[in-house]
Amino acid sequence: MRLLWSLARPHWRTLALGLLLALLGSALELAAPMATKLVLDSLNGSLQLAWPVTILLGLLVLGALIAVWQGFLLGGLAERVILGARESLVRRYLRIELLPLTQRPAGELITRVTSDTVLLREAVTSSVIGLVNGTVLLIGILVLMGTLDLVLLGICTGAVVVVGAAFMTLMPAIAKAYEKAQESLGHMGGLLEGALRALRTVKASRAEEPIGDRILAGARTAAAHGVRAVRRETVAWVVVYSGIQLAVIAVLAVGAWRVSAGLLEVSSLIAFLLYAFALMGPIEELSRQASALQSGVAAAARIREVEALPLEAGHGGDVPGAGVRAPAVRHRPGVRARVVLPQDPERPVAELRAVTARYAPDAEPAVRGVDLAVPRRGHMALVGPSGAGKTTVFSLLLRFLHPESGQLLVDGVPYDELAPPDIRAHFAYVEQDAPVIPGSIRDNLLISHPEATAEDMWRVLGDVRLARHIEELSEGLDTPLTSTSLSGGQRQRIALARALLHAPGILLLDEATAQVDAVTEAAIGECVRRHAERSAVVTIAHRLSTVVHADRIVVMDAGRVRAAGTHGELLRADALYRELVTALHIADAPAEPVEARAD
Repeated sequence: MRLLWSLARPHWRTLALGLLLALLGSALELAAPMATKLVLDSLNGSLQLAWPVTILLGLLVLGALIAVWQGFLLGGLAERVILGARESLVRRYLRIELLPLTQRPAGELITRVTSDTVLLREAVTSSVIGLVNGTVLLIGILVLMGTLDLVLLGICTGAVVVVGAAFMTLMPAIAKAYEKAQESLGHMGGLLEGALRALRTVKASRAEEPIGDRILAGARTAAAHGVRAVRRETVAWVVVYSGIQLAVIAVLAVGAWRVSAGLLEVSSLIAFLLYAFALMGPIEELSRQASALQSGVAAAARIREVEALPLEAGHGGDVPGAGVRAPAVRHRPGVRARVVLPQDPERPVAELRAVTARYAPDAEPAVRGVDLAVPRRGHMALVGPSGAGKTTVFSLLLRFLHPESGQLLVDGVPYDELAPPDIRAHFAYVEQDAPVIPGSIRDNLLISHPEATAEDMWRVLGDVRLARHIEELSEGLDTPLTSTSLSGGQRQRIALARALLHAPGILLLDEATAQVDAVTEAAIGECVRRHAERSAVVTIAHRLSTVVHADRIVVMDAGRVRAAGTHGELLRADALYRELVTALHIADAPAEPVEARAD
C-alpha cells in the first residue's frame, strides 16, 4: 500500500476532485428514488406532476455530465500514473548496481514495466475513489432507508453485514492467486527472452518443441492461478448477488405485509425497493474495486522488489518519478561530478592494490590479492585460462563489482572517493559479444560522446575498416541497427569505433577481434597500437595472437596474478604461458618440449 500511495500522492488534487465528482454523482443517485416518491405522491393530487418529473430529468442529465467529467479526469490520471511508474522503473533499472540486476532474467524485469504497471492503474486511481465513494453511497442508502422504514432497514443491514463478511474472507485468496499469476508471467517472460536471444542455437539444435514447452509451462501456471482467482471471484460475486436478492425478496414480503397493515405507504415501499435494488451498485463497486486493489497490491509488491534494490553511489535517493527511496552504495565524500583529475605522467592511470573480490558472500573469491598497475600509455594484455579472473578485473575497474578488500585507484584517487559515473568517464569498454544499442549507427557511436561531429565518426569508422560498408548503406549513419543488420564482426567494429570516438584515458577490450577476418584484425590491431601510443589499452585475450606484441602481458590463474612481462620474457619464465601459447599454435612458440607447470 505504501507504493500505491507514493504513486498517487503527486496527483492528490486530481484525486480529490475525482472523489468530489464521485460523491456528487452518488448524491444525485441517492436523490433519484426520493424524486420517484414525489412523482408517485403527486398522483393523489397533493403535488403537481410537472415539478417531480422535471427534478427527476434534471438529476439524470446532471449525473450524466458529472460521470463524463469524472471519466475523463480519472482516465488521464490513470495514464499519468502508469507513465510515472514506468519512468521510475526504467530509470532505476539503469541506476541499480549491476550484479543484483543481472541475477534476474531480463524478460521478468521487462514484465514489471509492461504488465505490472497496468495493474497499478485501477488500484491507484479508480479503486481508491471507488472504495470511498462506494462506502459513502452504501451508508447514504442505508440512512435514507432508515428514514422510510426501520424494520425493512434492519433486514437490509443484516444482509449487507453477512455479504460483506463473506466477501472479505475470500479477498486474501484472490490477491494471492493474482500475485502468483504475475510471478509466473514474469518467469515465462524471462524464458522467452532468453530463447529469442538464442533462437539460432534453438533451431540448430532442433529444440523448438522442448524449449517451447518449457516457456509455455510458465503460461500454463499463470493460467491456472488466473483460473483459480476467477473462480474465487465468481464465488464472491454469487454470494454478493444472492445475498442482496434474498434481502430484496424479504423486503418485498415484509413490506407488502406492512402496507396491508397500514404501517407503510405504497410510495415509501416503492422508494425503499428502489434503494434496495440500488444496494447492488455500491456493493458491486466495493467488490470490484477491492479486487482491482488486490491485483494492484500484488503488482506493487513485485515492483517494490525492484525499488528495494540498491542504487549505485551517486544515484542515491529518489529516482525521478519513483515512489520509494532505495538505498545507494555509500562512498566517502571526495571528488565529485565529472572532475578533471590531475595527471602525473609517472603515476599509473589505474591501480589495483591487494584486491580480493567475490560475486556472492558465500562464493569463492573471483580474484585474490591482485596487485595491478596500468601505465598511462601502452598496451597491457590479461591472459589466462577460463575462470582465471580476467573479466573480474574489468568489472572491478568499471565499478561493476566492489572489492571485498584492497583498494582501487584512478589517477591516484581512491575509487571510494568517486561516484561510478566519474570513474567510468576514464574508460571505454568493448564487450566481447558487442551488444547492439537500440537506434541507428549514429546513435550507437554517439552514446559516450554526444558532441562528436560526422567527420569524427567517419574517421573512427575508417580506422576500424567499416567506413566503406556504412557509405554503401542507403541511410548511411542513420541506418537502424539491429542484431541482424550487421555481422558479429561488424558489430564488434562499431563498438570499437564508439570507444575510439570517446578517446578515453583507458581503453578496455574484451577480445575485440574475436569475430573478424585476418585482414580486418591486422587493421584493428594497428589502430589499437596507435591508440596505445597516447593512452592506456588493456586487453582480455582469448587468442594470444592478438597480444604477442603487447608492451606488458599479465598472466592470471585461479584469481591471482601469476606472472607479468613481455611475450619473450614469459615464454622463458612461465610454464602456464608456454602452455597457452603452444595450445593455440602461435608461430613463434618455443620448439623445445613444454615443461610441466608448477601450481
